[in-house]
Amino acid sequence: MEITWVWTGMVTLSLLFGVVFGRLDAVASAALEGARSAVELGISMAGVLCLWSGVMEMMNACGISAGLARCFRPLLRRLLPNASRDEETLAAVSANVSANLLGLGNAATPLGIRAARRMARGCGGTASDELCLLVVLNTASIQLIPATIASVRSAAGCGTPFDILPAVWLASVLSVTAGLLAARLLSRKGGGR
Repeated sequence: MEITWVWTGMVTLSLLFGVVFGRLDAVASAALEGARSAVELGISMAGVLCLWSGVMEMMNACGISAGLARCFRPLLRRLLPNASRDEETLAAVSANVSANLLGLGNAATPLGIRAARRMARGCGGTASDELCLLVVLNTASIQLIPATIASVRSAAGCGTPFDILPAVWLASVLSVTAGLLAARLLSRKGGGR
């Protein structure tokens, strides 16, 4: 709701300054140009996301993503011992982490929601430490293939959209490490609910 007020204020101020300084035509032109650019970016990104979602579907059909998810289960059992007691929850978490690893945030979202719903049962309206840890893993996920970032770079005219891989790998490993450490520190401070 607050963001509505922010956007309304920005539009109102833009129009007000455009009228006061006699530049309303420039404000209108910038608004139309911004809308055109947003549509172009959205269409070009949709194509790349469709491609990578198709790759994910092929990996699902071949069993590669299931194999990748199985590789993560021992680690996830140590990180999320309560959630790993339920095989379906562990499967959803593993698939979610695997999709995030491949940079398919949009494909990972339904899996993360399903895992979070299963983990939230019996929490009484307050997120458990493990549910918070799942959110951290989703927010700061390690990405081997940053498909979304590459699609944005490609849409912006970059000839080599994947040349940022080493920086993405380093940044994502550091963010996951920091997130896991913060989650552990805060869970101990809160009494390890």
